[in-house]
Amino acid sequence: MTAYKLASRASHPASSIIEIPAPSRAAGPIRIGGDEGVVVVAGPCSVESREIMFQTAEAVRNAGAVMLRAGAFKPRTSPYSFQGLGVEGLRILMEVREQYGLPIITEVMDTRDVEMVGEVSDVLQIGARNTQNYSLLKAVGRVNKPVLLKRGIAGTIEELLMSAEYVMSQGNMRVILCERGIRTYEKATRNTLDLNAVPVLKSLSHLPVVVDPSHGTGLTSLVPTMALASVAAGADALLVEVHPDPAKATSDGQQTLDFSQFADMMQRMSKVTAALGRRVQTWSGGA
Repeated sequence: MTAYKLASRASHPASSIIEIPAPSRAAGPIRIGGDEGVVVVAGPCSVESREIMFQTAEAVRNAGAVMLRAGAFKPRTSPYSFQGLGVEGLRILMEVREQYGLPIITEVMDTRDVEMVGEVSDVLQIGARNTQNYSLLKAVGRVNKPVLLKRGIAGTIEELLMSAEYVMSQGNMRVILCERGIRTYEKATRNTLDLNAVPVLKSLSHLPVVVDPSHGTGLTSLVPTMALASVAAGADALLVEVHPDPAKATSDGQQTLDFSQFADMMQRMSKVTAALGRRVQTWSGGA
């Protein structure tokens, strides 16, 4: 018996499907996991302004994304880097969700902010730097919101599953695992995107698996290729950074797609999923 009893496929043989209600009554829920099709989540690294968020939401929705990602609170390696707009960023995300009907994924960094962020975000993200912040994991485990749990910067697969266990042990079974690249000796890319993790996690756990090729590679030119490879490896969803002008982005511009690059990636993805007997979930209804 494994230590991660609740997350283990041995204790839950069927693949879990995480349902995320759409903000608009005209749209059906988004379902991540099982045979529900690939979900694409897209948006800028950070909430920078209302204008940028509205432009991006419209562009990614038109290209086929069904959820929006952006950070209101940003953990940065340097204390002098842009840390996000905080509460103002949450207000902007609320406006965008209301206007475009796209469910929101945004990161929560502090136990004191879980309730506040949970009022806005449809999925609570735990970033790589907080994967072993056990107090935070327990806090999100006590709320009725899906949790997207990123793999630690140098975390093992077992450590990721044990972190999921912390969340689930508090009663919240709606956990989504995210492979976002790990730190290795390789310097050609920002991180080493471990696509082995997708089938390994699916064999060990019933939880859905998401891949973040933006952080996984750190290079715009590699994101589309690794996104398609992630789908071929069996990823249930993708987390992709998109911005109207990546060169001017306040954070992670070097790994961010512009609107045309994202649209091209989505077109290519539809061909890959068709060849694999899979499909990309499409947005329905809304504004």
